[in-house]
Amino acid sequence: MEKKEFHVIAETGIHARPATLLVQAASKFNSDVTLEYNGKSVNLKSIMGVMSLGVGQNADVVISADGADEAEAIAAIEETMKKEGLAE
Repeated sequence: MEKKEFHVIAETGIHARPATLLVQAASKFNSDVTLEYNGKSVNLKSIMGVMSLGVGQNADVVISADGADEAEAIAAIEETMKKEGLAE
């Protein structure tokens, strides 16, 4: 299992558009990918799950992947987060 912590810097947090981009990035992989925030964990391949967390600016989230392509999944999600200015 691979895990990576992110600090959300986007003013609007992880709202609809970035959440969609993260779901699309996670969905390309066979691994189980989860997003943890505030003690709750959701499937990062589920737009409703991601939106239900209400991740705001300055939040700390942990993304974990478990499966054959877990390292690639984390790398792709990290790239999406940085490219979209979501997290550092």
